[in-house]
Amino acid sequence: MRHLIRFAFSLTVAGAGAVAVAQTPPAQPDRPATAFPYTPGLDVSSMDKSANPCEDFYQYACGGWMKNNPIPADQARWSVYGKLAQDNQRFLWGVLDELARKTEGRNATQQKIGDYFGACMDEVAIEQRGAAPLKPYFERITAMRSTRDLPAVLAALHMDLADEGFFFGFDSGQDFADATRVIAFAGAGGLGLPDRDSYLKDDAKSKEIREKYVAHVASMFQLSGETPEEAQRSAAKVMQIETALAKASLSRVDKRNPYKLFHKMNGKGLQALTPGFDWHAYLVTLGEPKLNSFNVTEPAFFKEFARQLSSNDLAAIQTYLRWHVMHALAPALSSNFDKENFAFFSKTLRGVQQQPPRWKRCVRLVDTQLGEALGQEFVSRAFSPELKAKSLHMTRQVEEAMKKDIDSLEWMSPETKKRAQQKLVAIVNKIGYPDKWRDYTAYTVKPDDFAGNVVRGNVFEVKRHLAKIGKPLDRSEWGMTPPTVNAYFNPQMNDINFPAGVLQPPLFDPKMDDAPNYGNTGGTIGHELTHAFDDEGRQFDANGNLKDWWTKKDAKEFEERAQCIVDQYAQYTVVDDIKINSKLTLGEDVADLGGLILGWMAWKEQMATMPQQAQPLRDGLTPEQRFFVGYAQWACENDRPENQRVHAMTDPHSPGRYRVNGLLVNMPQFQEAFQCKPGQAMVKEKRCRVW
Repeated sequence: MRHLIRFAFSLTVAGAGAVAVAQTPPAQPDRPATAFPYTPGLDVSSMDKSANPCEDFYQYACGGWMKNNPIPADQARWSVYGKLAQDNQRFLWGVLDELARKTEGRNATQQKIGDYFGACMDEVAIEQRGAAPLKPYFERITAMRSTRDLPAVLAALHMDLADEGFFFGFDSGQDFADATRVIAFAGAGGLGLPDRDSYLKDDAKSKEIREKYVAHVASMFQLSGETPEEAQRSAAKVMQIETALAKASLSRVDKRNPYKLFHKMNGKGLQALTPGFDWHAYLVTLGEPKLNSFNVTEPAFFKEFARQLSSNDLAAIQTYLRWHVMHALAPALSSNFDKENFAFFSKTLRGVQQQPPRWKRCVRLVDTQLGEALGQEFVSRAFSPELKAKSLHMTRQVEEAMKKDIDSLEWMSPETKKRAQQKLVAIVNKIGYPDKWRDYTAYTVKPDDFAGNVVRGNVFEVKRHLAKIGKPLDRSEWGMTPPTVNAYFNPQMNDINFPAGVLQPPLFDPKMDDAPNYGNTGGTIGHELTHAFDDEGRQFDANGNLKDWWTKKDAKEFEERAQCIVDQYAQYTVVDDIKINSKLTLGEDVADLGGLILGWMAWKEQMATMPQQAQPLRDGLTPEQRFFVGYAQWACENDRPENQRVHAMTDPHSPGRYRVNGLLVNMPQFQEAFQCKPGQAMVKEKRCRVW
């Protein structure tokens, strides 16, 4: 549900999607791979069979994994998903390294990804350029004579650096009222810290982080040539402006309500919000002078943006812009900028001890800026038609389970059920990779210009997004690249998307019996499907329009059931005394529970056609037990406390332990499979269930 500019690059952020090789001892030598290592979909060595599954099932299923997989030094957290993402990255490293070395026999797509990777890996050339990539942006900022020059400067920065840290984000998106139309979106931005609450929380840890952030900003200004005294003043001014913008921004919980993000207006309405900022000049520089339909996601924020322009002098605005240029470009600059950027945003903020090796950062960046070009190479080598067919078969079974589940709901009226079924039938399944690959012809990649490649990639992507405005909606487009180890549901496209990268062992294992696969991938398919009917997704109809299609009674019934989950997860501790923000995680918690129920139903249907799988014990586990262990093992993880604090504030997902135990206490099927008794921790007296 994010419609702002979302393709700013980063080589150093280490979070849920970041991966690395273990340090003591390394699981594999640090070299490219030509094949994937095999990890089974249910790994007995990852279990801790000394734990009682009825007291702590997460420990029972994942205790061995957590013991044997310490967090690598260059990671904020380490997980089964992260390890698979690393395997994918290492495989892609081999592909890119080969293409970077070849000078003949490459097609146009291979040339771009090979040259991009080679330029990114050329640390000598990057070091020689030093801070030179900053120069044209600093010169343009310095040339401003008044804040009347800001619109043109800001448009150029948005185009080249594609970073919503420059006051706000500007992008295209589907009209909430008519999902067939693509309009312009203007949304809140302007911050350097992870969230508005980073500026507003009054606890000791938050204050400490703010102090260290100001010190980091000052260090960056010193690297750019300011004296220590000048740098301190500059950093204080940046913090002052960002804090004011943070106070005017919506919370992450508020942003889960699409109605709070839907404020459609014409150019006059937008201009009225910011009398000191000339939107026509901004749009002219952006190359879109005729735009006259906008969704302004947070009008109060733009009023505050205007106040900041009127209450600060030109020098303050220029200081703020210079900081965000340095922040956006730091990973493409010489090592002094790069290391300082890592020191705060990865080490201080998330506890990461060591910068990831260059190859990982470069593979990740190729995937960010040339993802479908890289994806073609990945799919041709790692995703067979047979695997796609198996994935589609399971998806259709899970959808059939959802159809039956909706029909069986006692709390939903026939009228709402009919509309829910219409929405379900309209969902499009996207499995593996796009039917049509993205054309990167307009993106020039040079083998000796890393920073230039990054900027040209940003410009390519910004123009591609803005070009959608006023054109027929392309429903075939994907929002993730094929190698990505993740999946998503898009409420306006009304589609579920499973990249080839997530359909690999141990998450989807064709060699394994059905039980773990339906627990793991079946549960994930169900999870994404349930997002169509979670607290946010349920507000969009079958066509992707923001529309209330529920009866009042049914909506109230849904909210009461969802509140049960809010109340349950609010009791769980993330780290120290920080509890889960269960209003933020509600959508994912609802999808986790609904998804696993659907995965169970689909598996039972599959078992009915294959009775030979119903009886035998494997690894001392019944098929039903293997289903639940297979589900739980996708969530095995270790996390640093610093990273846990950030995620408690920003991540709509609950920690892995509660994405397992929090679900299974609500499932009588689990309690029957492991013969759990009332009074044990994994047996909940009052069970929650929405779908």
